[in-house]
Amino acid sequence: MEKKAKLNIPQLIFSYLMIAVGSAVAAFAIEEFLVAKNILDGGIVGISIILNNLTKVPLSLFIVIINIPFLVLGLKQLGRTFAFKAAFAMIVFSLLLAAFEDMEEVTDDPLLATVYGGVFLGIGVGLVMRAGGCVDGMDTLSLLLSKRTSFSTGQIILGFNLVIYTIAGFIFGADRALYSILTYFITSKVIDMVETGFEQGKAVMIITENGERIADKIYKQLGRTVTLLEGEGLISGKKIVLYCVVTRIELSELKRIIKEDEGSAFATISDVSEIVGAHIKKKKGA
Repeated sequence: MEKKAKLNIPQLIFSYLMIAVGSAVAAFAIEEFLVAKNILDGGIVGISIILNNLTKVPLSLFIVIINIPFLVLGLKQLGRTFAFKAAFAMIVFSLLLAAFEDMEEVTDDPLLATVYGGVFLGIGVGLVMRAGGCVDGMDTLSLLLSKRTSFSTGQIILGFNLVIYTIAGFIFGADRALYSILTYFITSKVIDMVETGFEQGKAVMIITENGERIADKIYKQLGRTVTLLEGEGLISGKKIVLYCVVTRIELSELKRIIKEDEGSAFATISDVSEIVGAHIKKKKGA
């Protein structure tokens, strides 16, 4: 009989608090630096800013509506924990966008707005991701597409964003599109400092007595294959060693899977600077 994971209430509260703080910082950056100067973030937020400018419908409303299909997709593919945290992040983010809408903009200089908007946005999004959430459904879609194509998550996100910035260039002018691209790269670098970047994976080594059961959960819930090795502890005797590589979005869900075998599983997590080959991708029909 499988052990049920113990609910760590303080840790759960802390993760949601971190998501709330990160969402607040991200919302402040969007409204007080970027929207005021017609500078776009990427993904769903960027699309929502364009639609807001064309229709004058509140930005927060667009973000909620457009993100709903991606939340459903995340629930099916990445599990309830990720979906709940992502939904919480998007709701807080949208509410605070509406709250910050009437505040006076911080600076009149578009370059300062680009730089500091990118920095604050990177900090906010990085905190949300570190806690296992997501403020933009484009991340979820890009992750799932990367498993079925030869492109990485980062390449897919960059491709989507270049299309968005091209459209922005026609609507707001070429200078706003260039400012938006600069914001994107600043945000990405700051996210790298707060949390793992889009291109970087995490290598996880799990030592357990229930190797096949954990490997099966990882494959079914995350779509990641696992390498099983036989090992032996000096005191604990025979063990199974699992090795797999996941993305930063999947790391929170993987930790939850490991914790469900509390008392059995022991894991180490390290950064992966480069991945050669396609062994971490679940190909369609595999």
